[in-house]
Order: sequence, then structure tokens, then C-alpha cells
Amino acid sequence: MSSEKPTALVTGAATGIGRSVAIALAKNGYDVVVNYSRSEDAAKVTAREAEAAGAKTLLCRADVSDDASVRAMLAATEKEFGRLDVLINNAGTTVDVEPKNFEEMTVDAWNRVFSVNVLGLFLVTRAATPLLKKSPNGCVVNTCSIAGLRPSAQPLPYAASKAAVANLTETLDNALGPQIRVNAVAPGWIEGEWMKRTLAKNYEGLMARRAKYTPLNRCCTEDDVADSMLSLILHNHFVTGEIIIVDGGFSSTT
Repeated sequence: MSSEKPTALVTGAATGIGRSVAIALAKNGYDVVVNYSRSEDAAKVTAREAEAAGAKTLLCRADVSDDASVRAMLAATEKEFGRLDVLINNAGTTVDVEPKNFEEMTVDAWNRVFSVNVLGLFLVTRAATPLLKKSPNGCVVNTCSIAGLRPSAQPLPYAASKAAVANLTETLDNALGPQIRVNAVAPGWIEGEWMKRTLAKNYEGLMARRAKYTPLNRCCTEDDVADSMLSLILHNHFVTGEIIIVDGGFSSTT
């Protein structure tokens, strides 16, 4: 029996953008499938917060780059809720290798980034498509990055993988329309753990500098990204194939 409430699946929902959008969806009347790969304790926190906001949740451990695990996750979603209305392809990974450090970039590390960020997006979308097509408002929102739209100092496989996410977004909208809309958000520098790991001891100074040169005088937050995703889901029903930049206008100044 299908749930009367709409259902959303958020990949990589344990922390960061994934957690923020999972909780935001719960606050807006969605039940939520909380996907994670390794961070079980953090995923449980996400689920508890989503439940506190009124959602029924399903915790699903699955590596998005593994087709069997992905299909099992979608089967569990159908069994639990009987429907799927929204897919947030947020799971992602990177490496700590500077772009000029060619020899440090191993083939295994490169392939892992693409397996999660690109293949994973495809596998989850493919497995979710039959349920999404039954929804009156089936939609997919992908987490892209400003690094995928223009040259940046991000690690090569990460930037290239996000460029692939941008291309997939613009290709899948045609492949899945008219039943399913497909869009993406491309955040700039985001306050929080991801950039703290990337910038290390330079985090505070570089984030302050980026905020100074941003027209809105601050850097992006995880909640800013979640808000943009919600707008695409809840309001912009005639928008598909678009990549929304969420960086406070910084990219317009460079």
C-alpha cells in the first residue's frame, strides 16, 4: 500500500548537504529514505532529526556505485513506502591531491571518485526511474559543483566528475521527460566540514576572503543549498535540465 505522503530518497544523507535537504524535506511533508555508505551513526542522527520534523524514515546503507546494493535500496523503498517522488543524488567523494600533482593521483583513487560521483548517480537514477514515473511530481535534483562548470583548484577527478554531473543533468532531462524533471544545484564554497578538510589550516582566512569578494558578503551554507533544492522540487514545476549556481554571486565577479 502506498503512503499518502510523498517520499524522497537522499543519497549521502548522513552529513552536510544531504542531511540539510533530508531534514528540509521532512519539514515540508515528505517521508525520507536516508542513504549512507559508512557513517551509520551520523545517518541515524539525520533520521532522528527528520522524524522529529514529522517524517517517517527508512535508513538504507548502500554504496551508490554498487548496482546490486542500489537496486536493493530501491526495493526496500518500494516495500516501505510504495512510492518515490523525489530523488536527491547527493552522494559524493573526492581526493586530497592537488591538480598539479599528477604522479600522486592513482588510478584507483581516480576511478573511485568517478564511481561514486558519476556512475553512482546513473545507477541510482536508473533504479529509481520506475517509481518516479508513477509520481505526479517525479523529480531528480543532483548535487553538482561550481568546480564542474569552470576551471578551479579542486582535485582533477572531482572537478571532472562534477562536469559529468552537469552534462548528465542536461541529458537526463530529455531522457526522463515528461514524467520526471531533472535539475542540479552547483554550490560555491560551503561553510562546514567539507571545506575544512579541503582548506585545512587555511580555512578561516580563505573563507573570509571568499566572503569579502562575494556580492552577498558571505559564503554558502548547507541550508542555502537545501533551500535551492526545495525550490526546484516544490515550486518550479516547469523547470528541467537546469543547473542552479548557489554561490551568492561570486561567480559573476570572476
